[in-house]
Amino acid sequence: MAEIEHYTLNFGPQHPAAHGVLRMILEMDGETIERADPHIGLLHRATEKLAEIKPYNHSIGYMDRLDYVSMMCNEHAYVLAIEKLLGVEVPKRAQYIRVLFAEVTRILNHLMWLGAHGLDVGAMTMFLYCFRDREPLMDAYEAVSGTRMHATYYRPGGVYRDLPEVMPQYEKSPWRNEKKLKELNANRQGSLLDFLWDFSENFDASVDEYESLLTENRIWKQRLVGIGVVSPERAFQLGLTGPMLRGSGVAWDLRKMQPYEVYADLDFDIPVGRNGDSYDRYLVRVEEMRQSNKIIRQCIEWLQNNPGPVMIDDHKIAPPKRADVKNDMESLIHHFKLFTEGYCVPEGEAYASVEHPKGEFGIYLLSDGANKPYRLKIRAPGFAHISAMDELTKGHMLADVVAIIGTMDIVFGEIDR
Repeated sequence: MAEIEHYTLNFGPQHPAAHGVLRMILEMDGETIERADPHIGLLHRATEKLAEIKPYNHSIGYMDRLDYVSMMCNEHAYVLAIEKLLGVEVPKRAQYIRVLFAEVTRILNHLMWLGAHGLDVGAMTMFLYCFRDREPLMDAYEAVSGTRMHATYYRPGGVYRDLPEVMPQYEKSPWRNEKKLKELNANRQGSLLDFLWDFSENFDASVDEYESLLTENRIWKQRLVGIGVVSPERAFQLGLTGPMLRGSGVAWDLRKMQPYEVYADLDFDIPVGRNGDSYDRYLVRVEEMRQSNKIIRQCIEWLQNNPGPVMIDDHKIAPPKRADVKNDMESLIHHFKLFTEGYCVPEGEAYASVEHPKGEFGIYLLSDGANKPYRLKIRAPGFAHISAMDELTKGHMLADVVAIIGTMDIVFGEIDR
């Protein structure tokens, strides 16, 4: 019998299942992985260094571009760290709006993950279902911030503006008859909150659809059950967070353990797995979508009944009102000064972390009293997860590598920052 060949295989960086520019050097024994060595450095965006040469308020947009599937969640940690150093108290309505969009972003992230993970494993239909349901949430992003992805909506002291009272409408076109136009605009007759409420009413049924396609599908289970198993103890040692940790049975969620904003006032559960494999991580994320939907509904109910300011009234940090800028030269000068020079932040250091869709996303800020950070360090969950790649893939087959990358929910913007 011929001896099984040992060889080295280059996986990526131009690979449809690499979820970015991931390059792995795989040492193989036939089809079996003996060692996986992930290489980063092919994207390197230098976000931390760029933030250190720019005023604090210029770097919010850079945060969106880290994990470009969880845009507002990245902003959230950054503005929380700045607020810690400034010692400001954010208005309650702004806190609810932040939580509302953090959970909208969590659903957006998990839908992207599920569609891409499905494609990696061979389930084409999931991608179409997930992108169908992402579309209304992208419209909500656009309605509130003017852009579908890189929102720059959270600001130190609150949010950019209050939620719009009118949703954009689809317009007539040669490809749309009157009946279709009426259907498309049926849930856009009210405010953004009404639009999101309508989405939330139907979303649990959409999650049921995903589960009917995958949860008991024997091919899906054969590809995920028992693949990439991590024990609870080892998950802690590897620095895993988010669904990667909760899939191993550890009920650790910063929204419960270290509550921020208004999470302590909201009712939701932390889903956990039992076996620590790829299938359990799939189940955890699917249930997280249901829990996020539950949080969104609570936020909408509170916001509909509680008007108020969405930004602090300190014009050293908050820009003047647009009407004042048009009519008052002093306000106009202040507006330009704020957006060009920014503001000085007191000396000190702060760390703020949020329960990002992928795990613990943290920002460490060190200020020397200037208008830009002396040091900014990003704690990206995907960086810790990818470091566990060798351990998770060892002994598995080549095809399982793709499933393990998918279960990690990797986006390279935050890893190679």
